[in-house]
Amino acid sequence: MADYFGSCLCGTAKFKVQGDFDSFFLCHCQHCQKDTGSAHAANLISQSAKLIWQSGADAVTSFMLPGTRHNKSFCKLCGSALPSTQIAGLLVVPAGCLDTEISMLPTAHIFSSSKAAWDDVSGDLPKYEGLPE
Repeated sequence: MADYFGSCLCGTAKFKVQGDFDSFFLCHCQHCQKDTGSAHAANLISQSAKLIWQSGADAVTSFMLPGTRHNKSFCKLCGSALPSTQIAGLLVVPAGCLDTEISMLPTAHIFSSSKAAWDDVSGDLPKYEGLPE
């Protein structure tokens, strides 16, 4: 069993996850595209891991899209995506909010039928180590 640590961008909300992840999904649904502003969400899923807020729990809020199971927890101060327990029995951790390295690779692309037309990371676009000059 592993411990993972994470935080929001401004550092107000800090957490620990005790346990292992069952899946690592790259979700291409239109809801995830909207709430990330990107091609997909990258979420680690666990049915058994425990979420412990170390600081800033009062700065965390959640949004549940009416009529769906789609939800997002985030920091009220900086807007960073944070772990969610809004779906009973399921811990959803946005991979980008972890400060601890994870060795697990994505296990599946989900809702690939909704994939953005411009989402083609295998193309021949230039690659830069940082911001291009």
